[in-house]
Amino acid sequence: MKIHSKLFEECYNNIPPEQKLEGELSYGIAEKIYATLQEKGMSQKDFARQLGKRESEISKWLTGRHNFTLQTLALISTELGVNLITVG
Repeated sequence: MKIHSKLFEECYNNIPPEQKLEGELSYGIAEKIYATLQEKGMSQKDFARQLGKRESEISKWLTGRHNFTLQTLALISTELGVNLITVG
């Protein structure tokens, strides 16, 4: 059930389009990583170990609010064997 107040709608409508898109992209990437881990039967701990990272860092990635670098996206894509972003 969605509850929207007039104030919420006014605030949301004042967010610049590029910031809305940034949020959509960030959450989309996090969802793709999470879904891939689920499909492979991997835990965050397993994935962290595979990448040589702390589990807390993987957890942060999966919040959808992490600002990924292209280097990190390439590493994740390679290690999971999935394409996280498509260009062109």
